[in-house]
Amino acid sequence: MTERKHGSALDRPVTAGLRGASWDPELVPAEMKTTVFPLRTFDGAPIVGYLHARGGEHNAVFIMHPRELLVSHYLAPYLVAAGYACWVQGPRTIGNDLRLEHELALHDVAAGMLKLDDLGFEKTILLGNSGGAGLFAYYNQQSLLAGAQRVARTPGGRPSKLAESPLPAADGFILVAPHPGQGKLLLSTIDPSVSDEADPFSVKPSLDPFSAANGFRSGADGGASYAADFVAHYRQAQVERVERIDQMAKDSIAQRMSERKKLKEGHTANPYQAAYSGVFTVWRSDADLRCFDLSLDPSERRWGSVWGANPMVSNMGSVGFARICTPESWLSTWSGMSSLASFEKCGGAMEQPVLMIYYTGDNSVFPADADAIFNGIRSSDKLRRDIRGNHHGQSLRVDEANGQAIAAKQAVDWLRDRFPDIN
Repeated sequence: MTERKHGSALDRPVTAGLRGASWDPELVPAEMKTTVFPLRTFDGAPIVGYLHARGGEHNAVFIMHPRELLVSHYLAPYLVAAGYACWVQGPRTIGNDLRLEHELALHDVAAGMLKLDDLGFEKTILLGNSGGAGLFAYYNQQSLLAGAQRVARTPGGRPSKLAESPLPAADGFILVAPHPGQGKLLLSTIDPSVSDEADPFSVKPSLDPFSAANGFRSGADGGASYAADFVAHYRQAQVERVERIDQMAKDSIAQRMSERKKLKEGHTANPYQAAYSGVFTVWRSDADLRCFDLSLDPSERRWGSVWGANPMVSNMGSVGFARICTPESWLSTWSGMSSLASFEKCGGAMEQPVLMIYYTGDNSVFPADADAIFNGIRSSDKLRRDIRGNHHGQSLRVDEANGQAIAAKQAVDWLRDRFPDIN
């Protein structure tokens, strides 16, 4: 094991940690260097990987999110201080959902895995945080299959090229605040009271989650109290709205492909329709009843969603889950019906050692979600640790320990037990 000098990240009080989006400078090991590696995926996309390391490490922890760049992930300094290299993979799609298809994102994961093999690391552990966990579950499922058994096309019909691509298998997994998958997440958060997808202000009163008649109250008033029959009706209507958007996406793709076929065969066709990609907006996607009625699947979470405590802003604002999509990205990533990147579909393929960290005050991953994810993991070597903190591991109270540092200690202890560095 690489010797840790006095004062390293793991020796400091657990109250030290990430504030905002930047590392606490005192946590970064003095010897740590970050090297940038330009990469090209099997399907030709240019991406970038970042290696945080002190030098001489034998094992690497690989961090990635399908649509966020996590170069300064809060766990990286702790991992490097403990003697593990930390690879952060930049995805081809950063900051939006417009082009994100999970089948193509698997090539991004593979490019990083291949680079770590080239660099000589002996073991690679995939650390999936939030949406990164579902991505890695999907990658793992596909990596353990023979090429001919892998998904041949995206849900939108594009060739995946996964059969021909090398997909090195991971040696283990750390899942931090994992949600069920981006499509399954949206299935719980989408507002089903939208009566017209072309009108963001259209509301079906009987399904309005923010109507006092249906049980809504603000957090200042103690929070909502929804009746069981309303909850059941609401959940079914969420499925129906997703199914309607699925059909819209499939119809758009079918029309485009039909016009392309006509052009190819020399028939009269509309060249504009043959090129139309169908970018569309999904309004009102932040309305999970559990965020406002804290008696539903109770936990230590605060009132409000992961986007904030004002549901009018988060549900109607320009930033939100699945706000802007193509038909292909909707079907592959955000549809709870069509997306293949979920623990429900992929967790059963996880046979490697798994550590799952659940934050008990998370307001986007609820106790029932965490239970389903953990119970669905196939591995006989799996461990779950519940830690007080919000979705990002930050303290629930100003006078208590930071959950991020506690999570780091749990992760390092688990790594040392199963993947010790031989230095």
